[in-house]
Amino acid sequence: MIAGWLAYNEVSYDGTMAAELQMAGSLNPRSGWEADRCSIAQTLEVLNTKSAFLILREAFYGTTRFDDFAERVGLSPAVTAARLRELVRRGLLEREEYRVPGQRTRRGYRLTPGGADLFPALAALMQWGDRWLGEDGGPVMLRHRGCGKQVDVHLLCRGGHDLTLEDLELAPTREPAASARRLRRR
Repeated sequence: MIAGWLAYNEVSYDGTMAAELQMAGSLNPRSGWEADRCSIAQTLEVLNTKSAFLILREAFYGTTRFDDFAERVGLSPAVTAARLRELVRRGLLEREEYRVPGQRTRRGYRLTPGGADLFPALAALMQWGDRWLGEDGGPVMLRHRGCGKQVDVHLLCRGGHDLTLEDLELAPTREPAASARRLRRR
């Protein structure tokens, strides 16, 4: 199965097989550009702690209350408050008021559309951990409610094709003006 995900390079500096994306357009050769404005780095600026990922996990599992986040993730109230505040500020969670009869109004938290869009990334982390860290898989699994089969995260292009790493290339979203001029001259 792993060979289906990775494109192996025949040549490796240390003698092991290595996986890498193919570079396209102005990204080739790799030494000719830097990964500035990298979406992965920007995302990690938003989700910069383990506790942020775990709070999001709990939000996907239906947790909404402050005390429940703190207890289920195993965080102090101060750390829970800081993480929830950050996730709200970054637009991944939003606050909503709720009231238990006979008690004061409190604030709960729910996923925003931007937060919900992170689910495939968390599901991929879960799948990777089940495969590479779990002795018998993980303690829970994602299952399709419609047919009962386990859900797997995989790459799919917008044309509907299932992909492996060897099918992919890393391409710029827009070619720089100098590269575009060079291409027209050829």
